[in-house]
Amino acid sequence: MPIPKDYHAPVRLSAKEKAFHQIQRWIIDGTLEPGEQLYDAELSDALGISRTPVREALQLLQTQGFVEMYPGRQTIVTTISKDDVPDIYPPLAALQALAAEEATPKMTALHIRKLREINDSYRNAIEAGQLFQAMEWDEQFHDVILEVADNPYITQFSSILQLHVRRMKYLFLQQPIRTKAESVEEHERFINALERRDASQAASIMKQNWLRPMREVLHVLEEAEGQQKEEPMKEQKEEQKAQPSRTKKGNQEHES
Repeated sequence: MPIPKDYHAPVRLSAKEKAFHQIQRWIIDGTLEPGEQLYDAELSDALGISRTPVREALQLLQTQGFVEMYPGRQTIVTTISKDDVPDIYPPLAALQALAAEEATPKMTALHIRKLREINDSYRNAIEAGQLFQAMEWDEQFHDVILEVADNPYITQFSSILQLHVRRMKYLFLQQPIRTKAESVEEHERFINALERRDASQAASIMKQNWLRPMREVLHVLEEAEGQQKEEPMKEQKEEQKAQPSRTKKGNQEHES
């Protein structure tokens, strides 16, 4: 019989989509750590699906830069280095600035009120030390701007870059540093520019709102890489200190 033309399939994720979204989430929040080797069998068992959709999901994640696949050898989670920061943040800052410029003439009083409410929640989360909740409020703030701009190309290209930024933010928030309030103040100045219908100023503030944390994240990664380099040197120095004492002890035993 012919397929009914008015048939609407129930909305649900395919096995590949389920694997893709879950593995991507694990990579972003650090459950799967940078440099960790991934095994099809383990992932398929954890997700309750076969290995084929897992492999297909990993191929998609490779195109987004979240994993590196070496056919016949291994698949690993991509590492995060300071060199990635200037490759990700400036393009995203430019896209978000363009979104702000396009959104400015479309902003309504309702949108303005919503942005202020989100920014208040963002401020409260920072003051309460709820850093991960603050990150979520910050993302909601920027999502409103993208929604109002209503440019599918900006949204599409921004989405992938934002996922990588979120991954860096998780790393950033796990460091023993204090989240600054500059972003809240920038958001407020941005909203004021929207109310004035000043698209140029809104775009400028939005760009700065992304480039400022770029410098902070870069600083954190530089410190982390510096510590990683110091650890082997420290171990080597301790080994060198221990070597003369072992030699001296051996000579004493030989003489006796």
